[in-house]
Amino acid sequence: MRARGVFVLLAASPAFAASCESLSSLRLADTTVTMVQVVPAGQFSPPNAGQGQKGTGRNPYQDLPEFCRVAATLKPTSDSDIKVEFWLPASGWNRKLEAVGNGGWAGVISYSAMAEAVRAGYASVSTDTGHVGGSGSFALEHPERLIDFGWRSEHEMTVKAKAVIQAFYGSGPRLSYWNGCSTGGRQGLKEAQKFPDDYEGIIAGAPANRTALALWAAFALLKNSESYIPPTKYPLVHQAALDACDALDGVKDGLIEDPTRCHFDPRVLLCKGADGPSCLTAPQVEAARKMYAPGRNPRTGAELFASLVPGTELGWGVLGSGPDPSANIFDHFKYVVYHDPTWDWRTFDFDTGIARAEQPDNAIMNATDPNLSAFFAHNGKLLLYHGWSDTNVATLNTLKYYKSVVDTMGGAAKTMDHIRLFLEPGMGHCGGGEGPNVFDKVGTLERWVEQGKAPEKIVASHSKDGKVDRTRPLCPYPEVARYKGTGSIDDAANFACQSP
Repeated sequence: MRARGVFVLLAASPAFAASCESLSSLRLADTTVTMVQVVPAGQFSPPNAGQGQKGTGRNPYQDLPEFCRVAATLKPTSDSDIKVEFWLPASGWNRKLEAVGNGGWAGVISYSAMAEAVRAGYASVSTDTGHVGGSGSFALEHPERLIDFGWRSEHEMTVKAKAVIQAFYGSGPRLSYWNGCSTGGRQGLKEAQKFPDDYEGIIAGAPANRTALALWAAFALLKNSESYIPPTKYPLVHQAALDACDALDGVKDGLIEDPTRCHFDPRVLLCKGADGPSCLTAPQVEAARKMYAPGRNPRTGAELFASLVPGTELGWGVLGSGPDPSANIFDHFKYVVYHDPTWDWRTFDFDTGIARAEQPDNAIMNATDPNLSAFFAHNGKLLLYHGWSDTNVATLNTLKYYKSVVDTMGGAAKTMDHIRLFLEPGMGHCGGGEGPNVFDKVGTLERWVEQGKAPEKIVASHSKDGKVDRTRPLCPYPEVARYKGTGSIDDAANFACQSP
C-alpha cells in the first residue's frame, strides 16, 4: 500500500511532464514567454510589494507553496500587448484551473487573487487585459486594445493557460473555473456568453457593465452646488432609510433585506428652517430622490438604467465626492464614447448621449446577452452575487440581467440548475459593508459543478475587530432570509430562506 501511495504522488508530479525552466522554450501562437522562474515556498514578492502593507509586519504571500511562475505577452493583433501570468503549483495540484478577474480598468495582474487560488491547489492565471495602469486612456484611438480589454484578453489567456498546464503537468485541467467581481464579474459573464466552453463554472460578482449611473449621480449631486450633499450627512440619510424600511422583513437588525420593497422618501429630512447637520435642504432632498430614481430619457421619459436603492447612502461618496463623476465611467465617456480627453460631462444629454454610448463599438465590453444556451448545454454553472449596498455598480442591473436570462431560457424551473443569483443585504461593492459579506464562493461552486449540489443557501459572516459578530444565510433569488422568531438575530441558524 505504501508503494502504491508513493506512485500516485510521483505520478502527479510535474517532473513527469516538463521542468518549470523548460517552459521558456514553449511555443504558442501569438505568444512570447518573457519570464520563467521557480518561486520557492513563501518567497513571492509582487511588483510594488511595499505599497499598502505598512504596519502589517508580514508578507501576505509568505504562506504560498512553491510554484512555477510563467509570464508571457500575447499579441493576437498588431496593436495588442496583453500581459499574462500562469502560476503552477509544484506539488499538490488539484488538476483544476482557476482564472481570476480584474477590477476597474484592470491594467495589472491580480496577484493576490492568484495567490488564493494557488493556496487551494489550483493552477491560476491572470491578465492585465492589454494595458498598464488603471485609466481608460489606453482606449483612445486604439479599437483593438479596447476589444482586448472587453473580452479578447480573457479568452486568449484561457486558451494559453490550458496549453501551458498541459505542457507542464502532462495533462490539461479536468475542470476550469472563473472567479471575478466587478470588472471580473463582467468578464465572467462575457466568457459564458461568448466562449461558453472555456469554463465549467463561473463566479460573477457585481458585474460592471458600463452605464451612465455615475453621470446621473453627478448631475444630481455635483452639477448644481446647491444640490451637493456633504458626506457628513450620508449617515443621516442612511439612518432615515433604515428607520423607514429596516423592519419590513420582520426583524430590526440594521439591514434592509429587500430594498425593492422600501419606499423611502428623503423629504422626511427636509429642514424646517435654515440648513443644518441634521436635515436636508430642498435641493438636497431632490438630489437624494434622484439617487434612488432610475435614469430616464428627458425627451421620452423611458427608463434608461437602474440607479441605487435605499441602504446605499454610506457609500454615496464613490459617486458624489466630486468635482467630476466617478473616474471609471468618466474615463469611459471621455476616451471611448466621445474620443475627447477634455470632454465636459456637464454637456451630456441623456437622450442622444445614451444612444451614442450604446452603439456596439462603444459598448463592446458590456456582457448583457441573456442567451446562455451554449453555456447551459455543456452543463455550465453560473454563480451570480451582488451586495445591495453597492454604489459602484447598481445591484438592480444585475437583477435585471438575471431575470432576462430566466425569461430567455424558458423560466426558473429550466434555469435554476445552471444559474443562481445571491443578493447580500448591507454588502458593498464586492465585499465590506454593514451586512454579512464573507462567504465561500469557490467551495459553493465546486460542490455545484463537481457534486451536483446546487446552492440552496450560502452562510455569510460579518466581522468586527477581527471577530465574527454575525452570520446570516444568503438565499437564491427570489428567496430571502426570514427570521424564525426565536434565538439570536446574529446567528444564521435562526433564519430560513423563504419565498417573499
